[in-house]
Amino acid sequence: MAAEKVMVEVAYALPHKQRLVALYVPEGTTARQAVALADLPALFPELPGDTFQEAPLGIFGKALRNPETEILREGDRVEVYRPLAIDPKAARLERAKRQASGS
Repeated sequence: MAAEKVMVEVAYALPHKQRLVALYVPEGTTARQAVALADLPALFPELPGDTFQEAPLGIFGKALRNPETEILREGDRVEVYRPLAIDPKAARLERAKRQASGS
C-alpha cells in the first residue's frame, strides 16, 4: 500500500520577493525535510545555497524548537525565518532614545 501524502506549504520572504511553495509530501515528513523538498535555493539563486539548511523554522507564525523532528500535518505552512538584522532589544532602546530626544 502506498504511503499517504499530505499537502503543505513552505514560505520564504525577502523584503522585495516572496515565495509560497505548495507540495504534497509523504505522511511523516518533518518541517526541515519539507523545506528541502521545496527547493528554495532554486527560487532564491541570489542567496547562498546553504541559507535554508539551518534556518529557523515555524508553522503558522509559531517558532519550532526542533524542526528536524516536527511532523507536518495536512495544510501546515512551514515558514523559513531570516536572521534578525538587529537585536529587538537594541531596536527598542534606539526608538526610546529617539523619542526622548524628540527626533
